[in-house]
Amino acid sequence: MKKVLFGGLLLLTSLGFSQSNDEQMLQSIYKTALTNSQCYSWLDDLSNKVGQRLSGSEGAQKGVLYTKQQLEALGLDRVFLQEVMVPKWVRGDMETAYIIDAKTKIKVPICALGGSIATPKSGITAEVIEVHSLKELETLGEANIKGKIVFFNRPMEPDNIDTFLSYSRCGDQRYAGAAEAAKFGAIATIVRSLNLRLDDFPHTGATSYGSLPKSQYIPAAAISTNGAELLSKKLKENPKLTFFFKQSCQLFEDVLSYNVIGEIKGSVHPEKIMVVSGHLDSWDLADGSHDDGAGCVQSMAVLELFKKLNYQPKNTIRVVLYMNEENGGRGGKQYEAESKRNNENHIFAVESDAGGFTPRGFSLECDDANFAKVKSWVPLFEPYLIHLFVKGYTGADIHPLTSEKIVKAGLRPDSQRYFDHHHAANDTFDAINKRELELGAATMASLVYLFDQYGID
Repeated sequence: MKKVLFGGLLLLTSLGFSQSNDEQMLQSIYKTALTNSQCYSWLDDLSNKVGQRLSGSEGAQKGVLYTKQQLEALGLDRVFLQEVMVPKWVRGDMETAYIIDAKTKIKVPICALGGSIATPKSGITAEVIEVHSLKELETLGEANIKGKIVFFNRPMEPDNIDTFLSYSRCGDQRYAGAAEAAKFGAIATIVRSLNLRLDDFPHTGATSYGSLPKSQYIPAAAISTNGAELLSKKLKENPKLTFFFKQSCQLFEDVLSYNVIGEIKGSVHPEKIMVVSGHLDSWDLADGSHDDGAGCVQSMAVLELFKKLNYQPKNTIRVVLYMNEENGGRGGKQYEAESKRNNENHIFAVESDAGGFTPRGFSLECDDANFAKVKSWVPLFEPYLIHLFVKGYTGADIHPLTSEKIVKAGLRPDSQRYFDHHHAANDTFDAINKRELELGAATMASLVYLFDQYGID
């Protein structure tokens, strides 16, 4: 019997399976992340010295140069920039808006949606029609919409614990609302900010005009949740009130930017690539500390931790900081195109783009065999209160990535406060908790380590 047990242990050891070694490695990863990682100071610089990083802006280029420099300082095997053409949209002067009820003017906070056109220089004043879905536009028809400002006022559903589910269920009014309203003769749209909290921060985000000819484009802006509540209340009291707003945004020709990439070559399978990633661009209202500065520095920290622990991966570990996730997704698409051109084989990709809050686990896109493998690692994560391992969407930038067989993962932090900051002027460094940020980096590094050790099935 002892010979059988000993033989079994030898077999497990020969295959590289060692629960004790894995426990020790995860302990080392978490300890190093919490005591000796640069991710928090990197984010401080990225937020407070570089600032906003909207695609095509000077800030975005500064972010490229800064992160490239920091990756080079880690002594990686290779650091390089990957060219990508991106949109250049400029907000211009700060937007202004008023509810005009009889002789009373009430100022409300708005911001232009990314990609929107400007209003006329003198602004737009018109009656408002409140709707709660794109389908409602069809019901109302041109007779009720033409010449008015369409006010999309569908709130994020408060009863979902998964706030990203609430976000996904009302995002269409922001992205497609202007294009759809224009078809019925609307002259502009105002969209309730995608935020579960009632506050005075308007939240921007991309809007699209789809296949509309440019001559039919209409201005689109977001209004704060408090502003939306007030406008809805005033409309019930006086359906004939008017709304004024003014914005001066412009869209220019595409400009050259870059994905920032660094890697540690694999010692056994250098041809097999594992990606850890975030997106470097942000919206322009703030420095994008949660969206997605946090994901960038956490991804950089995975390689930093491996270097500090003298861990030599079996596979090539590559950090990718994508450009233009927010208003086009060009970085992720370009990375996939270059990967195909170079015949690269990606076996794993993880993305952090859900804020720097306390990590809870991962969503995964994989087959049943690899999902079972991940579930077998749950006991290794339990000491760190990581419990969420579910199949589901993983991230916009790794979504285009394909290989013959690949496992994708999305870091899932606690999301209850994320949309308080998402795309708004309060997405700033003071909203970041150092310890939570570092725990997220350690959690990502731990999953990368385990897949590096045991591969994919």
